[in-house]
Amino acid sequence: MSEAVAATVRLPARPRRANLFTAEGRSLVARVQAGEPVQPALARAFDLLGGLGKLVRPGDAILLKPNFNSPDPLPAATDLGLLRATVELLKDAGAGKITLGERSGRAYGYTTRQTMAKLGVLDLARELDFQIVCFDEDEWVEVELGGRYVERIELPRVAYEADTRIYLPCLKTHSSARFTLALKVAFGFSNLRGREFLHAGNLEEKVAELSLAWQPDLIVLDGRKAFVTNGPRNGTLVEPGLLLASADQVAIDVEGVRILQSYNAANRLDMDPWQLPQIATAVAHGLGARNDGEYEVVS
Repeated sequence: MSEAVAATVRLPARPRRANLFTAEGRSLVARVQAGEPVQPALARAFDLLGGLGKLVRPGDAILLKPNFNSPDPLPAATDLGLLRATVELLKDAGAGKITLGERSGRAYGYTTRQTMAKLGVLDLARELDFQIVCFDEDEWVEVELGGRYVERIELPRVAYEADTRIYLPCLKTHSSARFTLALKVAFGFSNLRGREFLHAGNLEEKVAELSLAWQPDLIVLDGRKAFVTNGPRNGTLVEPGLLLASADQVAIDVEGVRILQSYNAANRLDMDPWQLPQIATAVAHGLGARNDGEYEVVS
Protein backbone atom coordinates (compact mmCIF):
# COMPACT_ATOMS: atom_id res chain seq x y z
CA MET A 1 0.00 0.00 0.00
CA SER A 2 1.26 3.49 -0.80
CA GLU A 3 2.25 5.98 1.86
CA ALA A 4 -0.63 7.77 3.56
CA VAL A 5 -1.50 11.26 2.32
CA ALA A 6 0.50 14.25 3.53
CA ALA A 7 -0.40 15.79 6.86
CA THR A 8 -2.94 18.60 6.76
CA VAL A 9 -2.95 19.39 10.50
CA ARG A 10 -0.10 21.08 12.39
CA LEU A 11 0.11 20.38 16.13
CA PRO A 12 2.44 21.31 19.00
CA ALA A 13 4.75 18.79 20.65
CA ARG A 14 3.07 16.76 23.37
CA PRO A 15 3.60 18.02 26.94
CA ARG A 16 6.42 16.24 28.71
CA ARG A 17 5.34 13.78 31.39
CA ALA A 18 7.28 12.97 34.53
CA ASN A 19 9.45 9.86 34.62
CA LEU A 20 7.49 7.44 36.80
CA PHE A 21 10.44 5.13 37.44
CA THR A 22 12.91 7.03 39.63
CA ALA A 23 14.54 6.77 43.04
CA GLU A 24 15.81 9.76 44.99
CA GLY A 25 15.54 11.93 41.89
CA ARG A 26 17.53 9.60 39.65
CA SER A 27 16.20 7.65 36.66
CA LEU A 28 16.17 3.90 37.14
CA VAL A 29 17.54 1.47 34.56
CA ALA A 30 16.73 -2.17 35.31
CA ARG A 31 19.29 -4.69 34.04
CA VAL A 32 18.53 -8.41 34.28
CA GLN A 33 19.87 -11.63 32.83
CA ALA A 34 17.39 -13.09 30.34
CA GLY A 35 16.92 -16.15 28.18
CA GLU A 36 13.99 -18.29 27.08
CA PRO A 37 11.23 -17.98 28.08
CA VAL A 38 11.70 -14.24 28.46
CA GLN A 39 8.63 -13.41 30.55
CA PRO A 40 10.15 -14.11 34.00
CA ALA A 41 13.09 -11.80 33.26
CA LEU A 42 10.77 -9.12 31.90
CA ALA A 43 8.56 -9.33 34.98
CA ARG A 44 11.66 -9.03 37.17
CA ALA A 45 12.80 -5.93 35.26
CA PHE A 46 9.41 -4.28 35.79
CA ASP A 47 9.52 -5.18 39.49
CA LEU A 48 12.97 -3.57 39.82
CA LEU A 49 11.53 -0.35 38.40
CA GLY A 50 8.69 -0.39 40.91
CA GLY A 51 6.05 -2.32 38.98
CA LEU A 52 3.76 -1.73 36.02
CA GLY A 53 1.12 -0.45 38.44
CA LYS A 54 2.93 2.88 38.37
CA LEU A 55 2.30 3.16 34.65
CA VAL A 56 -0.85 1.28 33.67
CA ARG A 57 -4.07 3.17 34.29
CA PRO A 58 -7.50 1.74 33.42
CA GLY A 59 -8.80 3.12 30.14
CA ASP A 60 -5.46 4.44 28.86
CA ALA A 61 -4.66 3.86 25.19
CA ILE A 62 -1.26 2.14 25.18
CA LEU A 63 0.89 2.30 22.05
CA LEU A 64 3.65 -0.27 21.59
CA LYS A 65 6.45 0.83 19.25
CA PRO A 66 8.64 -2.13 18.25
CA ASN A 67 11.56 -2.30 15.84
CA PHE A 68 10.18 -4.06 12.75
CA ASN A 69 12.48 -2.44 10.23
CA SER A 70 12.83 -5.73 8.31
CA PRO A 71 11.41 -9.28 8.53
CA ASP A 72 14.51 -10.68 10.21
CA PRO A 73 15.01 -12.30 13.64
CA LEU A 74 16.38 -10.68 16.80
CA PRO A 75 18.39 -8.45 16.98
CA ALA A 76 17.32 -7.17 13.56
CA ALA A 77 13.70 -6.99 14.74
CA THR A 78 11.81 -7.06 18.03
CA ASP A 79 11.42 -10.64 19.19
CA LEU A 80 7.91 -12.10 19.05
CA GLY A 81 8.40 -13.77 22.44
CA LEU A 82 9.26 -10.44 24.05
CA LEU A 83 6.26 -8.82 22.39
CA ARG A 84 4.00 -11.59 23.68
CA ALA A 85 5.39 -11.26 27.21
CA THR A 86 4.97 -7.49 27.17
CA VAL A 87 1.33 -7.65 26.07
CA GLU A 88 0.51 -10.38 28.58
CA LEU A 89 2.12 -8.51 31.49
CA LEU A 90 0.37 -5.28 30.50
CA LYS A 91 -2.97 -7.07 30.47
CA ASP A 92 -2.21 -8.69 33.82
CA ALA A 93 -1.60 -5.16 35.16
CA GLY A 94 -5.05 -4.07 33.96
CA ALA A 95 -4.31 -2.50 30.60
CA GLY A 96 -7.25 -2.09 28.27
CA LYS A 97 -6.74 -1.08 24.64
CA ILE A 98 -3.27 -1.95 23.35
CA THR A 99 -2.15 -0.89 19.88
CA LEU A 100 1.08 -1.79 18.11
CA GLY A 101 2.23 0.78 15.57
CA GLU A 102 5.17 0.73 13.17
CA ARG A 103 6.54 1.91 9.83
CA SER A 104 9.08 -0.54 8.39
CA GLY A 105 12.21 0.36 6.47
CA ARG A 106 11.98 1.27 2.82
CA ALA A 107 15.12 -0.56 1.66
CA TYR A 108 13.95 -4.15 1.96
CA GLY A 109 11.08 -4.35 -0.51
CA TYR A 110 8.25 -5.01 1.96
CA THR A 111 5.40 -2.90 3.22
CA THR A 112 4.98 -2.65 6.98
CA ARG A 113 2.05 -5.06 6.88
CA GLN A 114 4.06 -7.59 4.84
CA THR A 115 6.95 -7.30 7.28
CA MET A 116 4.66 -7.94 10.24
CA ALA A 117 3.01 -10.86 8.48
CA LYS A 118 6.39 -12.49 7.81
CA LEU A 119 7.40 -12.04 11.45
CA GLY A 120 4.13 -13.54 12.75
CA VAL A 121 2.97 -10.30 14.38
CA LEU A 122 -0.45 -10.26 12.71
CA ASP A 123 -1.21 -13.76 13.97
CA LEU A 124 -0.07 -12.82 17.48
CA ALA A 125 -2.31 -9.74 17.44
CA ARG A 126 -5.33 -11.90 16.66
CA GLU A 127 -4.37 -14.40 19.38
CA LEU A 128 -3.79 -11.83 22.13
CA ASP A 129 -6.42 -9.33 20.94
CA PHE A 130 -4.38 -6.20 20.40
CA GLN A 131 -4.67 -3.79 17.48
CA ILE A 132 -2.20 -3.21 14.65
CA VAL A 133 -1.64 0.16 12.98
CA CYS A 134 0.70 0.40 10.01
CA PHE A 135 1.71 4.04 9.95
CA ASP A 136 2.10 3.97 6.16
CA GLU A 137 -1.63 3.24 5.95
CA ASP A 138 -2.73 5.76 8.57
CA GLU A 139 -3.18 9.51 9.02
CA TRP A 140 -0.24 11.88 9.52
CA VAL A 141 -0.07 15.15 11.43
CA GLU A 142 2.69 17.74 11.30
CA VAL A 143 4.27 18.28 14.71
CA GLU A 144 6.28 21.33 15.74
CA LEU A 145 9.58 20.20 17.24
CA GLY A 146 11.53 23.45 17.37
CA GLY A 147 14.83 21.61 17.16
CA ARG A 148 18.08 22.92 15.78
CA TYR A 149 18.08 20.31 13.00
CA VAL A 150 14.36 19.44 12.77
CA GLU A 151 11.85 22.25 13.13
CA ARG A 152 8.77 20.19 12.30
CA ILE A 153 7.99 16.76 10.87
CA GLU A 154 5.07 14.57 9.89
CA LEU A 155 4.24 11.87 12.45
CA PRO A 156 1.38 9.37 12.87
CA ARG A 157 -1.75 10.72 14.53
CA VAL A 158 -2.30 7.49 16.44
CA ALA A 159 1.12 7.85 18.07
CA TYR A 160 0.57 11.53 18.80
CA GLU A 161 -2.75 10.82 20.53
CA ALA A 162 -1.65 7.81 22.59
CA ASP A 163 -1.94 8.12 26.38
CA THR A 164 1.01 5.81 27.09
CA ARG A 165 3.91 4.87 24.80
CA ILE A 166 6.14 1.84 25.30
CA TYR A 167 9.17 1.27 23.07
CA LEU A 168 10.63 -2.18 22.32
CA PRO A 169 14.03 -1.57 20.66
CA CYS A 170 16.80 -4.06 20.02
CA LEU A 171 20.48 -3.80 20.96
CA LYS A 172 22.58 -3.17 17.86
CA THR A 173 24.94 -0.95 15.97
CA HIS A 174 23.84 1.00 12.92
CA SER A 175 25.90 1.60 9.80
CA SER A 176 24.72 5.22 9.48
CA ALA A 177 23.72 6.30 13.00
CA ARG A 178 26.40 4.28 14.92
CA PHE A 179 23.79 2.64 17.15
CA THR A 180 20.04 2.11 17.18
CA LEU A 181 18.47 1.81 20.62
CA ALA A 182 15.71 3.79 22.38
CA LEU A 183 16.36 7.13 20.68
CA LYS A 184 16.72 5.65 17.19
CA VAL A 185 13.60 3.49 17.46
CA ALA A 186 11.60 6.73 17.17
CA PHE A 187 12.83 6.95 13.57
CA GLY A 188 10.10 4.41 12.77
CA PHE A 189 7.49 7.10 13.41
CA SER A 190 8.61 9.02 10.31
CA ASN A 191 7.20 8.53 6.84
CA LEU A 192 9.09 8.24 3.55
CA ARG A 193 9.17 12.00 2.95
CA GLY A 194 10.54 12.53 6.44
CA ARG A 195 13.18 9.85 6.05
CA GLU A 196 14.62 11.46 2.95
CA PHE A 197 15.10 14.69 4.92
CA LEU A 198 16.44 12.91 8.01
CA HIS A 199 19.12 11.11 6.01
CA ALA A 200 20.27 14.32 4.29
CA GLY A 201 22.98 15.22 6.81
CA ASN A 202 23.27 15.28 10.62
CA LEU A 203 21.30 12.05 10.89
CA GLU A 204 22.38 11.34 14.47
CA GLU A 205 21.35 14.76 15.74
CA LYS A 206 18.04 14.61 13.85
CA VAL A 207 17.31 11.17 15.33
CA ALA A 208 17.55 12.63 18.83
CA GLU A 209 15.36 15.61 17.99
CA LEU A 210 12.48 13.36 16.88
CA SER A 211 11.88 12.73 20.57
CA LEU A 212 10.99 16.39 21.04
CA ALA A 213 7.53 15.42 19.75
CA TRP A 214 6.94 13.11 22.72
CA GLN A 215 8.90 10.79 24.96
CA PRO A 216 8.21 7.14 25.85
CA ASP A 217 6.75 6.24 29.23
CA LEU A 218 8.66 2.95 29.29
CA ILE A 219 11.39 1.28 27.23
CA VAL A 220 12.30 -2.41 27.11
CA LEU A 221 15.66 -2.93 25.40
CA ASP A 222 16.21 -6.54 24.31
CA GLY A 223 19.89 -7.28 24.69
CA ARG A 224 19.74 -11.06 24.70
CA LYS A 225 21.35 -10.87 21.27
CA ALA A 226 23.07 -7.92 19.62
CA PHE A 227 24.88 -6.77 16.52
CA VAL A 228 28.19 -5.10 17.36
CA THR A 229 29.07 -4.23 13.76
CA ASN A 230 27.06 -3.03 10.77
CA GLY A 231 23.31 -3.06 11.44
CA PRO A 232 20.44 -2.59 11.45
CA ARG A 233 19.61 -5.78 9.52
CA ASN A 234 22.79 -7.84 9.97
CA GLY A 235 26.20 -7.72 11.54
CA THR A 236 28.55 -9.47 13.94
CA LEU A 237 26.26 -11.34 16.35
CA VAL A 238 26.94 -11.57 20.08
CA GLU A 239 24.74 -12.75 22.96
CA PRO A 240 24.91 -10.50 26.04
CA GLY A 241 21.86 -12.28 27.51
CA LEU A 242 20.39 -9.09 29.00
CA LEU A 243 17.17 -7.12 29.22
CA LEU A 244 17.17 -3.43 30.15
CA ALA A 245 14.12 -1.39 31.11
CA SER A 246 13.72 2.30 31.90
CA ALA A 247 11.63 5.38 31.17
CA ASP A 248 14.77 7.41 30.42
CA GLN A 249 15.81 7.20 26.76
CA VAL A 250 19.19 8.76 27.39
CA ALA A 251 20.16 6.62 30.39
CA ILE A 252 19.13 3.34 28.74
CA ASP A 253 20.97 4.27 25.53
CA VAL A 254 24.15 5.08 27.47
CA GLU A 255 23.94 1.67 29.16
CA GLY A 256 23.18 -0.03 25.84
CA VAL A 257 26.14 1.63 24.15
CA ARG A 258 28.41 0.50 26.98
CA ILE A 259 27.32 -3.09 26.40
CA LEU A 260 28.11 -2.73 22.68
CA GLN A 261 31.47 -1.14 23.50
CA SER A 262 32.43 -4.03 25.79
CA TYR A 263 32.98 -6.25 22.71
CA ASN A 264 35.72 -3.99 21.29
CA ALA A 265 34.39 -4.29 17.74
CA ALA A 266 35.11 -1.88 14.89
CA ASN A 267 31.89 0.11 15.05
CA ARG A 268 32.65 3.85 15.54
CA LEU A 269 31.65 3.68 19.22
CA ASP A 270 35.18 4.27 20.52
CA MET A 271 34.37 7.32 22.65
CA ASP A 272 32.59 8.30 25.84
CA PRO A 273 28.87 7.52 25.21
CA TRP A 274 27.93 11.00 26.44
CA GLN A 275 29.89 12.48 23.51
CA LEU A 276 28.06 10.50 20.81
CA PRO A 277 25.90 12.87 18.71
CA GLN A 278 22.59 11.11 19.41
CA ILE A 279 23.13 11.21 23.16
CA ALA A 280 24.75 14.66 23.30
CA THR A 281 21.86 16.17 21.32
CA ALA A 282 19.27 14.46 23.52
CA VAL A 283 21.05 15.79 26.63
CA ALA A 284 21.11 19.31 25.17
CA HIS A 285 17.33 19.13 24.79
CA GLY A 286 16.74 17.79 28.30
CA LEU A 287 15.36 14.46 27.10
CA GLY A 288 16.82 12.41 29.97
CA ALA A 289 19.77 11.99 32.26
CA ARG A 290 22.65 14.42 31.73
CA ASN A 291 25.43 12.36 33.28
CA ASP A 292 26.12 9.11 35.12
CA GLY A 293 25.07 10.63 38.42
CA GLU A 294 21.51 11.23 37.22
CA TYR A 295 20.57 7.58 36.80
CA GLU A 296 20.98 4.33 38.70
CA VAL A 297 21.28 0.78 37.35
CA VAL A 298 19.27 -1.72 39.42
CA SER A 299 19.82 -5.43 38.96
